Amino acid sequence: MEHLLAELAGLRIGATFNQYAEAGPDDVPDAPSIRLENLRAYLGERAGADVVCLGEAGGYQGMRWSGIAFTSERDLLRWGPPYRATCAARTWSEPSGTIVHKVLAELGAERRVILWNTVPTHPHRPGEPRSNRRPTVAEVAAGAPLAMRLIELVRPRTVVAVGRIAESVLPVGTAYVRHPANAGGPAFREGMRAILAAPPRAPI
Repeated sequence: MEHLLAELAGLRIGATFNQYAEAGPDDVPDAPSIRLENLRAYLGERAGADVVCLGEAGGYQGMRWSGIAFTSERDLLRWGPPYRATCAARTWSEPSGTIVHKVLAELGAERRVILWNTVPTHPHRPGEPRSNRRPTVAEVAAGAPLAMRLIELVRPRTVVAVGRIAESVLPVGTAYVRHPANAGGPAFREGMRAILAAPPRAPI
């Protein structure tokens, strides 16, 4: 896992922002290293996780600042130390991440599940760092091998594609739930409830 984290810090995926290597004007000092430490702590707490949920890409309200997929700085504050926020100007909250963590808490599955993204960096529109865009085909292809390596390291009993981009890089037959964005929260909740209650699938 340490090799994977080290690779993240040196990663360049298309025109995306690498939050583990880059900083912007509102970042606190040493922000990229803090975000990597947040991810390290998150993975360490979930060393026994039996589910990996793979999403699309880092978002400007969540992973861009926290370093963790589907997770905002407001989640970090709720979790407490050793997690640290990295935006000096405000505390970010991400709608999709709020839904995801609420569902995991309702199902008692927060530490059963590792959240990751197909593109583990932040795609944004040119000149608009506080925006999200769909990752390009090339960016998805560049990020997918890291997702597969994470799955190989974790060896979960169940892998879940959250949205169609994740589904496109995972083997046919992988469990699928709708992405919580764009009014997808109820479908995401019901899909995760059914998956977590079902007998485990064989590891990928």
